[in-house]
Amino acid sequence: MSTDQIPSTPGPSTPLTESYTYHSKVPTAPGPYILGVDEAGRGPVLGPLVYGVAYCPVAYKDQLEELGFADSKTLTPEIRSGLLNTLDSDPENLAWSVEVICPQAISAGMLRRPPINLNVQSQNATVLLIREIIAKGIQLTEAYVDALGPTTTYQAYLSSLFPEIDFTVTNKADSKFKIVGAASVAAKVTRDACLEGWVFEESMSEDGNPVSGLPSAAMGSGYPSDPNTQEWLKSSVEPTFGFPKLVRFSWTTVKVILDKNAHGVKWTDEGQASLTKAFESGKGLDKDRCAVAKDLKLVSVGML
Repeated sequence: MSTDQIPSTPGPSTPLTESYTYHSKVPTAPGPYILGVDEAGRGPVLGPLVYGVAYCPVAYKDQLEELGFADSKTLTPEIRSGLLNTLDSDPENLAWSVEVICPQAISAGMLRRPPINLNVQSQNATVLLIREIIAKGIQLTEAYVDALGPTTTYQAYLSSLFPEIDFTVTNKADSKFKIVGAASVAAKVTRDACLEGWVFEESMSEDGNPVSGLPSAAMGSGYPSDPNTQEWLKSSVEPTFGFPKLVRFSWTTVKVILDKNAHGVKWTDEGQASLTKAFESGKGLDKDRCAVAKDLKLVSVGML
């Protein structure tokens, strides 16, 4: 399956500008259903974080065991692509969904006050996918989830939201449960395809069309510890505008590069700046009025 044939990606010549959800066809087999949850791309400094789910009837468990699903990291790209086709090959029993969280959304969440850290963003993606699948009329009774930190805390949280579902949250769930392995494949294939077909909005061709095609060899694995990724980041920084939207600018690796290679920025409140200027140039009564106004402004923003 080529990159432009994977239905869960933005599509050829289409930039990834915001987060989105993709759902395959709703299966028609009677329930109840089991569901698996896994992700791809938590650690990299480049590209989206993708959460994937796969689900099938409880009665389909034995058939699922024979389809070859496993931890996607242990499979070749060709096998992963073939397994995504397998997920689409039996629409009566098999289905999958992904939530693609774009790099800008990841960084915006992590840099806001108070921050929405990556674990919370991941939880939100999981909850969103489960809710949307239930809304499609699927009766979920079992769910297997790859862990985010303490397993008991996360399991209790999900159970409180969906008391009708029996949750199992565990480390390395993708290697323990085939349904989580299927979710792992959906997430990994989607993320890899997003990267391979990445469209840089920042670089436009002469005819005004975006340029696609990521130099993946040059950028390395995308992980901050990869020397090739570090070199790619250093060569991609623009001193005034920073990095293209492919980059998660909330990562420490990126902040260090910006501090060393980009122009410094001093943010000044326009009202405070004009007040300070008036105070410095004022005389007599005008100067006293400006001093009082300046003190009131500082009190109002908590600086005095």
